[in-house]
Order: sequence, then C-alpha cells, then structure tokens
Amino acid sequence: MLELAVLALLSESPMHGYELRKRLAALLGAFHRFSYGSLYPCLRRLADGGYVTADDVSATTRLGGRSRVVYTLTGEGKEKLADLLGEGGPSSWEDEMFGVRFAFFAKTDAAVRLRILEGRRGRLEERREKVRSALTRTVERFDSYTLELQRHGLESVEREVRWLNELIETERASAPASLTEPQLSTASTGLSTAPSTGSEPSTGSEPGTLPSPARGGGTGRRAGRTARRDGRGSYLDGTHGGNDGDARNRNRNAQAEAGHDPGGEVSAGR
Repeated sequence: MLELAVLALLSESPMHGYELRKRLAALLGAFHRFSYGSLYPCLRRLADGGYVTADDVSATTRLGGRSRVVYTLTGEGKEKLADLLGEGGPSSWEDEMFGVRFAFFAKTDAAVRLRILEGRRGRLEERREKVRSALTRTVERFDSYTLELQRHGLESVEREVRWLNELIETERASAPASLTEPQLSTASTGLSTAPSTGSEPSTGSEPGTLPSPARGGGTGRRAGRTARRDGRGSYLDGTHGGNDGDARNRNRNAQAEAGHDPGGEVSAGR
C-alpha cells in the first residue's frame, strides 16, 4: 500500500522525505495516517531494491545550509509502479487498499479501474447484506442508541454502493466499446458456433434437417436422370420411388409379355 503511494508520488517529481510525508497526508489522510516510522523504512526498502535513488542535496537556501536526502524514481521503479497499478485483484477491493488505489486512478488503466470499482461494489454489497441480517436478528436486544449506530453503519455502506454505481456508469460511458460490450468471435464471419434455442441445426448431418441442395439429394437427381435417359421415367433399380416404382415395373413386364411394350422387359438387374 505505502510502496505504491510512494512510487506514484515520486513518478511526478523527486522529493525529500518530509515533502513525501506531507503529500501522503494530504492525499490519503482521509483513509490512512502515515508517520516517519513507516515511511522511511519503506523508502529504504525501495532504495535497496533499486527502485529509487537517495541523493544528498545541499539546501543552500536554508539557514545553516543543511543537506537533505532527495528520492528519485529509477527505471526499475517505473516498471515496478506499472506492475502495481496493473493489479486489480481482491486486495484492491478491501478497505485498507481501495482508498490508495482510488487516489491514483488517474495513473491506472481504464480496464483495471473498472475491475477495481466492480470488485469493491461486490464487497460492499456482501457487507450490506450481512449488516441487514444482523440488524434484523438483534433489533430486540439492542437499546435505541446501539440500533442507531447499526443503522448508521448500514446507511454508510448503502451510500458508498450508490457512489460506486455512479462511478461505474461513468467509467463505462467513457470506456472503449471493448470494455462495455462482449466481443463475438464469429461476428465477422456471420457463422454461429451453436444453434439458437428452438432452431434446427444448420448442418444436414443432424437429425430432423433437410439436406442442402448442394450436398444432399444428389443420389435422387442422378437416379432421376438415369431413368429419363432410359425413357421409362422411373428408377431402374427400384430403390427410389418405393411401391410406385415396383408397380410400374410389373405393369411394363406384363405389357411386354402381351407384346405391347416396344422396350421389352424391365430387368431389376439393369
């Protein structure tokens, strides 16, 4: 938490410890209180890690000309800051960290901002339901002042949820479409990866569908063309056309036996 705040402030300009403390108090005083006891150990860790440099600078303009240590962000420190600002997981939604993250939203990517806001809202909605449930169960056991304190806590949570809803709406309104609308992987091709509810599958291989003109029904057309070339108008092998084809074959055989069919007997083998 403090590490992120220090790196973010030093990304604006080099500062000495006292100036950093004042900036942190002004920026985050509503959420946390900082002291030299926590700030300087943090600065030493950052310097040891190569994220900041600590340089003695002579303050010639001040009485006595005392020097002071000025902290400057390094290239590694900028990378570290970018990594910290890119984190939007559950730790960013909690009370201890959310205020710090929100204070540096201007340096945070839009997608990460939205993820943190939505995560924080979810946390508070869970808390709100717990407070409501507890208030309902204990209303008869508390005096009027304790109940008012419980109601005040519930109202505070509800106010923050409303505030977060407004922030989320604003973020979504100003965010790129990719953050607010689902991207359909098949939109450019016009193909659907699954049939919609109540519709038939689009391929002819599934039950209950008709074969497409380009692929299905080819056997029937080829047989029909063969029958037309033979001059009889029926499928020669008798497998297409069902009982009607068999009846016509028997009729022609009978006519051939009586000497009336110029084409002769129709053989099932042909």
